[in-house]
Amino acid sequence: MSEDQISAVNVGPVRGSGLWVNARIATLAGQGPGLGLIDHGAILVRDGRIAFVGQAADLAAADRAGVPVTDCGGRWITPALVDCHTHLVYGGNRALEFEMRLAGATYEEIARAGGGIVSSVTATNALSVDQLVEQALPRLDTLIAEGVSTVEIKSGYALTIEGELNMLRAARRLGDIRPVRIVTSWLAAHATPPAYKGRNADYITNVVLPGLEAAHAQGLVDAVDGFCEGIAFSPEDIARVFDAAKALGLPVKLHAEQLSDLGGARLAAAYDALSADHLEYLSAEDAGVMAEAGTVAVLLPGAFYTLREKQLPPIAALRAAGTGIALATDSNPGTSPLTSLLLTMNMGATLFGLTVDECLAGVTCEAARALGLQAQTGTLEVGKSADFAIWNIERPAELVYRIGFNPLHQRVFEGHTTSPGATA
Repeated sequence: MSEDQISAVNVGPVRGSGLWVNARIATLAGQGPGLGLIDHGAILVRDGRIAFVGQAADLAAADRAGVPVTDCGGRWITPALVDCHTHLVYGGNRALEFEMRLAGATYEEIARAGGGIVSSVTATNALSVDQLVEQALPRLDTLIAEGVSTVEIKSGYALTIEGELNMLRAARRLGDIRPVRIVTSWLAAHATPPAYKGRNADYITNVVLPGLEAAHAQGLVDAVDGFCEGIAFSPEDIARVFDAAKALGLPVKLHAEQLSDLGGARLAAAYDALSADHLEYLSAEDAGVMAEAGTVAVLLPGAFYTLREKQLPPIAALRAAGTGIALATDSNPGTSPLTSLLLTMNMGATLFGLTVDECLAGVTCEAARALGLQAQTGTLEVGKSADFAIWNIERPAELVYRIGFNPLHQRVFEGHTTSPGATA
């Protein structure tokens, strides 16, 4: 697909206006637990923003004038979904490693043998920005077709300055050619390339930090991430990256406590991180530290499932501490080749024991908070972007309960409507 062809695909109007009536609405905006339910509801949108949400009887006749009306036929409306942790841009796949895991190899064994993240580097660096966009589009379109409006995309599969920048350029392009909000994260501290084996500090000095400065100067980065783990980077390494992010005024987040407890989540909280992600080995004490800092716990059941892990995230400790819990696909070529937030919710409930309300909040309001976008999206409230999903369901629990079934009727992004399978 040429650059001109990619640029011409399915681009619709950016903002819209309209009135959606005869709906049951889960606003996710209530104080405390619950979905913020409204019967006989209506949503009024003007210029891509929510101007009214509530019972239709409370909407003045004058406010109804001059906008197209959509009868939802009693369907449910929720906020559009937010996928707050993905590695959507990359080259190739790692199906061979899937076979290796089935034969008994662990994630750490594969990584130490030269597989894992590093095995995606050659395939990613071989592609141009256009080719990266072309390979990522089917994955993005699958998410959009499930009612997703906002997707975080990380770098981290190039491990060179220009390659990492190209990944973020591709991510930005995806947001230009699809009706979706893209948030980018600089994740050069994802793995150490072979040329820097045993020299993490040099890699950070020569690649991670100057690359971050370039990404910031070019407007390519919204946040900074890292992988704090025995097979990746130490807390001391990550602190250097976070100090650079802080100097640039960029928020941080962290892959932490996935395979062991190195105190990554505590470190992230000390930097007021938006989120700490994975967290299977998080301590109850550090769950409290995260809560105090307002750092969201992003749980990634797709990776837990794919790696056949046994150590569950400390759900009870997170609840007791009042830590916000989000869910995300962690869509990536190796450890979570998942492009369904609906399935992610089911996994969150079935594998981790989350409730329906926790799962729905985890892919809407809490996921938006994990991206620092809670003032813009994730709930249905006046003034926020008109991002919502209309579902063919009888109760919200169906969105968590079903497996391999997509009940989306329509998706609305900034007031513009798309249907399932459509991208504009």
